[in-house]
Amino acid sequence: MKLTTSWYDIFIPLFSAKYRLSLSFLIQCSNTNNLQYSPLSSYQEVLGTLMKFWKMGYDQMMTKTSHKVFKFLEMKSIFGLVVLLFLVMLPSTAAYDPLDPNGNITIKWDIVSWTADGYVAAVTMSNFQMYRSIMSPGWTLGWQWAKKEVIWSMVGAQTTEQGDCSKFKGNVPHCCKRNPVVLDLLPGVPYNQQFSNCCKAGVMSAWGQDPLGSVSAFQVSVGLAGTSNKTVKLPTNFTLLGPGPGYTCGPAKVVPSTIYFTPDHRRKTQALMTWNVTCTYSQLLASKNPSCCVSFSSFYNKTITPCPTCACGCQNKNNCVMSDSKQAHRSGINTPKKDNTPLLQCTRHMCPIRVHWHLKLNYKDYWRVKLAVTNFNYRMNYTQWTLVAQHPNLNAVTQVFSFDYKPLVPYEAINDTGKFYGMKYYNDLLMEAGPQGNVQSEVLLKKNKDTFTFKQGWAFPRKVYFNGDECLLPPPDAYPFLPNSAHVNPISMLTMALSIVLFMLTI
Repeated sequence: MKLTTSWYDIFIPLFSAKYRLSLSFLIQCSNTNNLQYSPLSSYQEVLGTLMKFWKMGYDQMMTKTSHKVFKFLEMKSIFGLVVLLFLVMLPSTAAYDPLDPNGNITIKWDIVSWTADGYVAAVTMSNFQMYRSIMSPGWTLGWQWAKKEVIWSMVGAQTTEQGDCSKFKGNVPHCCKRNPVVLDLLPGVPYNQQFSNCCKAGVMSAWGQDPLGSVSAFQVSVGLAGTSNKTVKLPTNFTLLGPGPGYTCGPAKVVPSTIYFTPDHRRKTQALMTWNVTCTYSQLLASKNPSCCVSFSSFYNKTITPCPTCACGCQNKNNCVMSDSKQAHRSGINTPKKDNTPLLQCTRHMCPIRVHWHLKLNYKDYWRVKLAVTNFNYRMNYTQWTLVAQHPNLNAVTQVFSFDYKPLVPYEAINDTGKFYGMKYYNDLLMEAGPQGNVQSEVLLKKNKDTFTFKQGWAFPRKVYFNGDECLLPPPDAYPFLPNSAHVNPISMLTMALSIVLFMLTI
């Protein structure tokens, strides 16, 4: 039996709310005009169908034989949808996440005062992503000065290098490099080096998980720069590591000045000048291979569907550690390397993270799923981890037993995505590979009798993300399948047959 995710489930989240009605209308009209599609249709078949339907509508309009199904503007909208479908299918590294379309990290520079040769700015980084955090060793921010600016001093952060400051006599700048690289300070630094929302080792929570922890900030005093709004030159070529690659930053743009309130909220002040830089994440830029995989099992089938072989690439297969070897239990195995090189447990999939989705129980009005996340990396634990799943029945979550849960509704009419994350101080830390390197929970969902089924893999998720990266699912034809018929007890059947015979003989 061959199973696959419906193309409708894949493409619908890619459209904004104003186009969904048009797309649904297009699908309905295609059915009424005998342009049939199936959930197993390929993207090329779907695109061909839409093109045929658009041409048919166009021909009807031109020959005036239609019954005013389309107007000219509707035709433009549908043609635009077809073009958009084509663009979606093209390979791209665009930093766009259909489950978090507005997610980004915004870097805001507020000039709070002018100095004799420059300015003092408060730099605030806000993680507006719903489920993608920045873990240890934290963020790294870089840029290039437009002129010959230097950094006289910093509060709440520091640059990795000072650079060549030999031309300065007396006061020596904190950094003279044309392209400084900045790091957050560690917790516990002296009070006079701290700034609001600083000193967290660069760790930033996702806004959808912990809004207060999703902000990081520092203060920088810039010299040899402009001393007015007209003479200041904005930095260029911003880069952000969080902590690895994947983020792409746009150019700095001047925006309306930030408004501040005094502590008593009776007076407003504002920054002298403000500019923003927006950075977005692309998993394709972060890694050519997935960083996690998904396995399935169910109560109605003894077969466990494992992660695909080499799901995350097998480049670490020669350096992996067997779970029952002495090396797995030696001291220091959990010490991370400076370059964050993983040390994985030897598995078929060779992924640092595996998510297991188990269909546990089936009730009359409810069904129950068990989720388990296992860490196979001996050198990394995951603080404030997040797990995102997409399934049509997540609109009826009744109870989540040992995780926190929050629905993600990026599109108003569709509630099929939810975020699971650990309870604070209980299981929000996923430990390194080993006996403690897993977290698990169970989810109780209410059935929708019009759509619920165990057939054709419907009860398994469409997409799964761990810490913001999409995980590789098994191939659809490997999903646990329902038995073709119910198990019949031959003794009971024989007893029933004999009873019928004896009854007939007594008549």
